[in-house]
Amino acid sequence: MNFGIIPTAEASVATLMKAVDKVIINPLIVLLFALAVVYFLYGLTRYLLSPDNEEIRKSSKSLMIWGVIGMFIMISVFGIMNILLNTLGVTNIKVNSTDITIGQ
Repeated sequence: MNFGIIPTAEASVATLMKAVDKVIINPLIVLLFALAVVYFLYGLTRYLLSPDNEEIRKSSKSLMIWGVIGMFIMISVFGIMNILLNTLGVTNIKVNSTDITIGQ
């Protein structure tokens, strides 16, 4: 329905997913991945700086494990989004002003 007065734009599900991935998902993945790395490094630092205290070493191991789990989850989310975009047929995605071709 085109009235001629109001400009309209047509969009597809693939265009919407590409925009959501570029504007919301990718920056969120990068932020959460950075937080997981910092969490892991904090646990590693505590582990290395307290060789005598077994309680601190145990809690530091837990911090490192959760940091690795967080990094794994963020990489998995990135992969799932790429699978979804590939399924919808989105092929050219700009990441840091570089064309990346997904699919054929």
